[in-house]
Amino acid sequence: MDNQRGGKGLIKAGSKVKSLDEIKGISEKLKREGKRIVTTNGCFDILHPGHVYFLEKAKEKGDILIVGLNSDESVRVNKGEGRPVKDERSRALLLAAFETVDYVVIFREETPIEFIKAVKPDVHCNSSEYGEECVEAEILKEVGAELCLVERVGGWSTTGILGNK
Repeated sequence: MDNQRGGKGLIKAGSKVKSLDEIKGISEKLKREGKRIVTTNGCFDILHPGHVYFLEKAKEKGDILIVGLNSDESVRVNKGEGRPVKDERSRALLLAAFETVDYVVIFREETPIEFIKAVKPDVHCNSSEYGEECVEAEILKEVGAELCLVERVGGWSTTGILGNK
């Protein structure tokens, strides 16, 4: 992402895209400053109003919102061939452009467990469709983070938009 980090003619939002190592140091510093850190994660393939609503609700839960973004390979594993529609760099930059998003981290694993271990958030927001027993539940207990479930609104989903429902 270095070629996207500010400068004349480059996308300024790129400076909000961090590596896992970078975000670990950033989150430690923010916690020392007393900031309440919120995380969420997902593919964010075709951004739609449901994503906007979800990110706004997540941001309401704290001071800093860090989004874990599935890498292209991770999306293919979770969603199947033909996905993602947009590459990880494009998806990261689009998310970073949102005022509600403070940082974006692309993770390579199938699940966001390593991302959550690195950040150690105070709150982790997930779509309510995944429920209390989501894949993140155990690691959230380990790091002492609260799970926040956000209701889906308007029936929006990338899968639905693509006609794969």
